[in-house]
Amino acid sequence: MALSKAPPRIREFALIRTLARRFARHNTQLIRGIGDDAAVLAAPAPGWWHVTTDLLADGIHFDLRTASLESVGYRAAMANLSDIAAMGAVPRYVLISLAVPSEFGTRQVVQLYTGLMQACRPRHVVLIGGDTSASKAGLFVSLTLLGTTESGQALFRHGARVGHHIYVTGTLGDSLAGLQLLAHTASKRPAHRPFSPLRTTHKNYLINRHLRPTARLAEGQWLNRARVATAAIDLSDGLSGDLRHLCEESRVGAEIDLSTLPISAACRAYAESRRLDPAVMALTGGEDYELLFTAPPAKQGAIARHARTHGFHVTRIGTIRPRQFGMRMNTPNGAMKPIPNTSYEHFR
Repeated sequence: MALSKAPPRIREFALIRTLARRFARHNTQLIRGIGDDAAVLAAPAPGWWHVTTDLLADGIHFDLRTASLESVGYRAAMANLSDIAAMGAVPRYVLISLAVPSEFGTRQVVQLYTGLMQACRPRHVVLIGGDTSASKAGLFVSLTLLGTTESGQALFRHGARVGHHIYVTGTLGDSLAGLQLLAHTASKRPAHRPFSPLRTTHKNYLINRHLRPTARLAEGQWLNRARVATAAIDLSDGLSGDLRHLCEESRVGAEIDLSTLPISAACRAYAESRRLDPAVMALTGGEDYELLFTAPPAKQGAIARHARTHGFHVTRIGTIRPRQFGMRMNTPNGAMKPIPNTSYEHFR
């Protein structure tokens, strides 16, 4: 993001008052929000609270050369909302903490908050607090999100059992394709090899899937409420790694069929234009924020019927196997191979 001149210097408490006035809201369970040392919430009917947090760092999770501050805020909120979706919970409250570089003014912070609340308000998530700090090393955004379920009813990673089917929502690999398109746009270096042209509609779709992802809250709440899923995880780091996380927690193995992976027409066109394997993109790409879940074979018909009725895109991609089976995939040529762990991992 280009800044033509230095913005007015931020005054911390004036900024907090501005953010509270523009973005804070109240509901019947919020006793006290922004303004005291801690927010105060009225305990709901017997239930479980779900708490998740994510930290996004400039240059690691986003690039301000290719992403607006609104889109950074939107993606930050969706990352947390997706965690809540994977638990089958209803999101309720959010706390936002920022470390702001010196070249930012109040206008830039408000733009970031605007994106955050564009994601939160339609889901009835109330801003109740956070923190602000100066930063000497770029922008840092940290969110903490609280959600609820009924007591004793939530989705976890440890419930998969041998013989259960493996499903994913939506399509895979889109966010990675969008990220690569944005990176190519930002790079001043010529491509190593000529790329085939990509339709503008495909390009815009993929970039939007990266900058404006959708957390599958409705799907997660249905899977939990109807007691359909036995285990779930959101696809934030990539299918190959997140499936591995679920299997490790459940102490099982997995077999998936590459030919069944749901890949959008736009992602296939992108892969073809770059001479890439779309299945590899589906395995590798993170930040699609789809749900990966398992369910008993007896639930297959109910899942298909509900998906049709509610317009959910759900695809069966494999089966849970014994732990000693490991993590394997069927390739289109009929070969069985280990699933490589190609997902993103910090510090690797």
